[in-house]
Amino acid sequence: MLSWEFPPRIIGGIARHVAELSSALARAGHFVDVVTAHHPGAPEEEVIPTPEGGLRVLRAGPAPVNPLDFVCEIHQLDFGLLERVLRDRGRGGDAGMGTPALQYDLIHAHDWLVAFAARTLRRGTGTPLVATMHATEWGRNGGVSTPMQHYIHSVEWLLTYDACRVICCSQAMAGEVEGALQAPADKVRVIPNGVDPERLRCTDSPAELAGFRRRWARDEERIVLFVGRLVREKGVEVLIDAMPEVLAAHPEAKLVVAGGGWWGNLAAQASARGIGRKVAFAGFVPDADLPRLYAVADVAVFPSLYEPFGIVALEAMAAGVPVVTSDIGGFREVVRHGETGVQTWANNPHSLAWGINLALGDVQLAARLRRRAGREVRQRFAWDGIATATLEVYDEVLRMAEKGERGEVERAAAIPFSGPGIRPRYVAMSDAPRSREWRGERGETMEGRS
Repeated sequence: MLSWEFPPRIIGGIARHVAELSSALARAGHFVDVVTAHHPGAPEEEVIPTPEGGLRVLRAGPAPVNPLDFVCEIHQLDFGLLERVLRDRGRGGDAGMGTPALQYDLIHAHDWLVAFAARTLRRGTGTPLVATMHATEWGRNGGVSTPMQHYIHSVEWLLTYDACRVICCSQAMAGEVEGALQAPADKVRVIPNGVDPERLRCTDSPAELAGFRRRWARDEERIVLFVGRLVREKGVEVLIDAMPEVLAAHPEAKLVVAGGGWWGNLAAQASARGIGRKVAFAGFVPDADLPRLYAVADVAVFPSLYEPFGIVALEAMAAGVPVVTSDIGGFREVVRHGETGVQTWANNPHSLAWGINLALGDVQLAARLRRRAGREVRQRFAWDGIATATLEVYDEVLRMAEKGERGEVERAAAIPFSGPGIRPRYVAMSDAPRSREWRGERGETMEGRS
């Protein structure tokens, strides 16, 4: 597996997804190497014991030079991932050929940030590639317009083009990949994210928990909790706009915002609404504190404007907190309105306030939501079942390769002639279509180029 984040490097949901999926695959008797980015203080190689299989985490070295921008940083990361794989597995290969003996059955890439490392290994070794798309640039921005957005969109397309199968976490995400990235529907498989309830179980004593709670709220206050990155797509601004209506019905409410990112503009927004003292910014919350934070919350709110799956809602459900979400993307598939949570209209502060007030004001409803959500998590979102579904995709790809039925594999190996960002001028003469109607960027035919 290739991933740009893995605990303790946690930027978004990919880190936990890769950590828990790889562990479940290892428990099922398979051997998994996760190749990921350097993180200060984390070991270059980490062996995580499992009863049957094996799990290693191989971390690339730090970037050799300071990158000019984000794209340079990601390219350096991909070179680092390649170096780490080759250094660990390159032991000679075929006699006299100088090819690396990678010894892997399959490569699994997570998102565009590792695309070039994944496709280089896939093309250079012939190892089948599976990709999981956790989100798309098109979805995050409601389209692509800037040069950076177009570039990321192009790399996402290239990864799905090269992959033998593309895994998506929800039907909503599958539709996005098929529409925005032009992936054939028969190439896409839907497997949900999962959650480990044990990771979210709080073991603190009541006294310890009360002391922790006082860091964010007084004893008489009821905590409305948000957990997530402080970016526009997560909808924190909508939540702050909803809080005056919440406080009008429940003056004892206190909003706690937990997540990495710049929160100065959000604090200014809260002050402008006259609720500055009723909003606390907890910043990035380490994994050890997350179960405590859920344990002291009265309701967890996720008002995302874009959400491919909604693993934060799943975590809150596993932790036993009533959840209120927007009605977009993966939330529609994770949360059943009125049964395992409350759904509200996206980007609508009044609807969001209604949902929060409902969860805070109806004790019986809150208890029913917690009970049903806990059962749903255990039945639908357990990692062992998700690992089994993932292995079925792996087997599908490997059977195709073993039988020589390599239709999609061979097609992916060819140089593409269409797709976002594809530049015809880089296509070799011998590979170009023979028609003189096929033209390059300046209008001349490929036959006329040197």
